[in-house]
Amino acid sequence: MELTVNGAGRTLPGGATVADVVREVTPQQRGVAVAVNGEVVPRSRWSSSPVRDGDRVEVLSAAQGG
Repeated sequence: MELTVNGAGRTLPGGATVADVVREVTPQQRGVAVAVNGEVVPRSRWSSSPVRDGDRVEVLSAAQGG
């Protein structure tokens, strides 16, 4: 299935979840937020939230600095 993740095209197998997308994008899962098609997905639902062909996924990481 074809997704847009952080503005770039990405191919994932059918049945992939938000958790699978996060693992593909970043090994560090602390300080990460995810939105699918503009809707925030709570961390507690990552494993049970499927992504679908054509979805737009944003994986955001908190950054420190000043």
